Order: sequence, then C-alpha cells, then structure tokens
Amino acid sequence: DGINLISNSDSHSPWSWRIGREATIFDIENYDDLINAIRTGKGLESTIEVEPSYGKYHWDGHRLCHFSCSPEEAEKLNNICPVCGKPLTIGVEHRVEELADREPGFKPKGAKPFVKLLPLAELIAHAYGVNLSSKKVFVKTLQLIERFGSELSVLLDAPENELKKAVDEKLVNYIILNRKGKVKFKPGFDGEYGVPVFEKSEDYPQKKLADF
Repeated sequence: DGINLISNSDSHSPWSWRIGREATIFDIENYDDLINAIRTGKGLESTIEVEPSYGKYHWDGHRLCHFSCSPEEAEKLNNICPVCGKPLTIGVEHRVEELADREPGFKPKGAKPFVKLLPLAELIAHAYGVNLSSKKVFVKTLQLIERFGSELSVLLDAPENELKKAVDEKLVNYIILNRKGKVKFKPGFDGEYGVPVFEKSEDYPQKKLADF
C-alpha cells in the first residue's frame, strides 16, 4: 500500500532469548542509504519475524479455563467461553480479522519477502526438554554462536552438515525445520505463549487447545 514495513524487537524483557528476535535486512553502505531504504524500499531486502501464533494473545480464550479457539470459532460462540460462560479474552488475530478488508493470503504488488523464525534458545530448550533459563540452553547457544558468528547465522545460513558437527541431530533437525518454516504451533492465548510443535507434517491441524 505504498508503505515500507520494517521489523524490530522491543526490549521490555531482560532475558536474552526475548531480545533481538526480529530484524530488517538491508543492502546498504551508510546511514543515508538506510533512510532512503525505509522511505523508498531501495536497499530494503526483507524482514525476519517471529511466528505470530507464538505470541501470548494470538487466539481468543481463557487461560484459567484451559480453552482457546480461532476467531471463527469464537464468533460461533458469540465470544463467550463455553467453560465458564464469561466473555472470552479476544486475541490479536480476531482484531486483525475485524480490520481486514482483503482475503487471507493477499499480497500487495512489490511486497518485500520475509521469514518467520523461532529464537535459537527456544529450539535448544525443546530439543533437550529443558527450561529456557537453564544452563544447558545458555551453553549450547554460546557454543553455536562462537562457531557460526551470530544467532541469525545459525538459524539462517549455517550448513546442515556443519551444524551436525557442532550439536546432536535432533537439534539440527529443529533448526532446519525452523529455517524452512515448517514448525507448527498451538497458538498463544490470554497471556500464554504459543507452543511450537516440531513435526514434519505440512498439514498440522489448528484446533482449540483442548484438542491437542
């Protein structure tokens, strides 16, 4: 729509795995090029995003009722929780649908490409079944960054055969699935983060939380 979109991470959390999760990729040489890229799109290559359904308020639901659902399901329920009978906490996707004036999947002409990535710490924690704040996550993250230069280099560029020399195959598989955009999610809702599901299936169903 004539607006160049960039992506940035806010830093409202002290935890390293919550900082720097989104970025904008530029092909520029100086500050003037940066301003021009934002204004005109020339030199603005793409953006790196976190999967929206990973967010705490993506779907509608009630945390205490252990219930969540898509906007379509919520509308069928008149936005009322079937467990407690009170109004659902409305999520981001529901609000987007209310504002949308185009069909899902619509792409404006000339839109910049983007990739969706989970942070490296998330991949490590799920691969080893440990908490995000555990020492193992910290050690493995540093080990990979020291070998490949940065977290984004690990997530986007590190060759699979080289990754296998650094960490076990399960984590390598998670990194590659993440890179290819094949990680599915139980969407977040009402203050609960979404939960990544590392399956190779392309048609992982999106249902209310109680169905998983």
